Amino acid sequence: MIDKKKKYKLGDFNYQLPKAFIAQHPESRRDYAKLMVVHRDSGEIEHKKFYNITDYMRKNDLLVLNNTKVFPARLFATKDRTEAKVEVFLLRELSNDLWEVMVRPARKVRIGNKLVFTPKLMCDVIDNTVSGGRVVRFEYDGQDFDNVIDRIGTSPLPPYINRDADSSDKKRYQTVYASQRGAVAAPTAGLHFTDGLIKKNQR
Repeated sequence: MIDKKKKYKLGDFNYQLPKAFIAQHPESRRDYAKLMVVHRDSGEIEHKKFYNITDYMRKNDLLVLNNTKVFPARLFATKDRTEAKVEVFLLRELSNDLWEVMVRPARKVRIGNKLVFTPKLMCDVIDNTVSGGRVVRFEYDGQDFDNVIDRIGTSPLPPYINRDADSSDKKRYQTVYASQRGAVAAPTAGLHFTDGLIKKNQR
């Protein structure tokens, strides 16, 4: 129970979450994730499933959805000549074919390096960023850049997910209403909505 008379500090909410309690794979059904409900008037806490969320919505409530669509921004390349393996994480497009990226291991990637993803997709490292990233210019031969990234990229999973991304993550690490491509991280608060839940809330 929450003591409504007590003045809480941010530090009061620090706790150690055992790693065993951090799910490494999503529920088979999106809306079967756990939902904790806190009643502000009484401080009562209930433990429900996400599909119960509509039980707490009232007529004329407004539900705002972030329709950002995540693209598979995590790529893997080899350095030209040395064949060293490099991870390239796309952050944002600066202009046509010019991107700000994060690279790992950063110490191995310098201005002037060429990184090869496929025989027809590569990039030149042309600058460093103040945050430790790189600016790269992509080169590709007669291909649609977005389609290539969708094919060879992997989903940018959160750092607490200790496994490699697989093909199913491209769908599950995405909201069902995502439509505007461009995000490198999912708006995770909406991952548990289903089409059925949204339609139920509209009635």
